[in-house]
Amino acid sequence: MNTTTIVERDAIRAVLMTPEHEVLLMRVRPPDTTESFWILPGGGMDAGETPEDCLRRELREELGLAQFTVGPLVWRRRHTFNWAGRRIRQREWYHVIAIEKFVPRMCDPIESKTVDCFRWWSVRELSVTRERLTPLTLAEIVTRYIHDGSPPEPLDEEVLVD
Repeated sequence: MNTTTIVERDAIRAVLMTPEHEVLLMRVRPPDTTESFWILPGGGMDAGETPEDCLRRELREELGLAQFTVGPLVWRRRHTFNWAGRRIRQREWYHVIAIEKFVPRMCDPIESKTVDCFRWWSVRELSVTRERLTPLTLAEIVTRYIHDGSPPEPLDEEVLVD
């Protein structure tokens, strides 16, 4: 694995939340390991793309979701990790999207190779699961938003290096 060159990347993710406070996650199986983990939908920004355009494209590709309103920014992270033989340093922004529960439909043939299922999680399930979630503090992020609403600006940025 070539980990000497670091690829810089910006990503936008969605905390899709129902009125019952369920959150949609995708289980990912990375190409270079057998371990899986759960992530929020979203992904990397293309050149010239705005954060909102990126989120709209990603949710359409990953979930078949086209109609939604991008809500408040609730969390930020800078995450450095290995993926498919590359070392990536990713700046991530997490936005809440209020939505009615729906059945997601993967529309991206490339993403479908690593995403093997979707699941709606209650806040309680997020807080007690032994399965690997990313972000690790997802239950806290969601709980804080439910109780306190949108966080004040500027948000602190978590730094994580795998």
